[in-house]
Amino acid sequence: MATGYVYDPLFLAHDIEHHPENSARLVSTMQTLEQSGILRRLVAIPTADVPPQVLTAVHDPLYVDLIRRRSEGGGGWLDLDTYVSRASYAVALRAVGAVREAMLAVLRGEVENAFALVRPPGHHALPGRGMGFCLLNNVAVAARDAIRSGAAARVLIADFDVHHGNGTAETFERDPSVLYFSTHQYPYYPGTGRAEERGMGNIINVPLPAGTGDEGLSLACERLLVPAARRFRPELILVSAGYDAHWRDPLAGFQATVRGFGRLVRILKDLATECCGGRLVLSLEGGYDALALGHSVLASLAALAGEEAEDPLGPAPSPEPPVESVVARVAALHGL
Repeated sequence: MATGYVYDPLFLAHDIEHHPENSARLVSTMQTLEQSGILRRLVAIPTADVPPQVLTAVHDPLYVDLIRRRSEGGGGWLDLDTYVSRASYAVALRAVGAVREAMLAVLRGEVENAFALVRPPGHHALPGRGMGFCLLNNVAVAARDAIRSGAAARVLIADFDVHHGNGTAETFERDPSVLYFSTHQYPYYPGTGRAEERGMGNIINVPLPAGTGDEGLSLACERLLVPAARRFRPELILVSAGYDAHWRDPLAGFQATVRGFGRLVRILKDLATECCGGRLVLSLEGGYDALALGHSVLASLAALAGEEAEDPLGPAPSPEPPVESVVARVAALHGL
């Protein structure tokens, strides 16, 4: 079966000059994908806005209305990092809807797996507050919808963004139908994500030191994510795919590579094949170096499609720190 992708030019309309999370991120990424030719081998999935009742199953209606009013008023700021432009409300509704449409296409069997190339990102968005460049939590809304609709009884959310997805963790910390797994730089923004933050045992945080790269991230996935998923038995896997863990990224201190991201996605694809008939959906989160973002997304799409992609940016410049003690501590906390 084919790999699908979702993209809409509307995603470029949420924009503000000189902000790290700007439209140039996605413009550059789409140029890289188009020049590679990979999009011609994939299935384009149509976009749609998220239905209101689906959105408010996660987000407080008063908060959603705040974004609408702020957009209609010409824009503004939700906090020091998170902006709203005149188009942001429409863009955010379409971004959440795009992730949902990718998920529905996978659940209907129209594609085996899919990547939603959306912005703004979502995993920091709390039910009643935006933060960390995020307005609405794209992946959390999709997961809740899959469960509420009966399409999946158990959903695994894997998050390899360099920042902890505090919004996703808070949304599901008391919902055992969702298993949330996050690798992230710690201590770092947003300050959450300690290993001891476990929810009902369904939140697996892997707080890794600065300098962690391909080997540390792969080790965490192989020794923690894979056995946890086998125990949980998900019927769908959603991924917060953030590429700010790349060694070139200016906003963090991990040392992942383009090749390493492809390896992570292959692990997730194999896990989806084993656990849930291949049902796997990636949603774009962070990534603030244009070259690293574009080539890392390309490597991820290639992995989903069973292909290989080159790594023109090469290896990380420094050795990785050891992470075995962190992995062992998380394994002990969760009985893995």
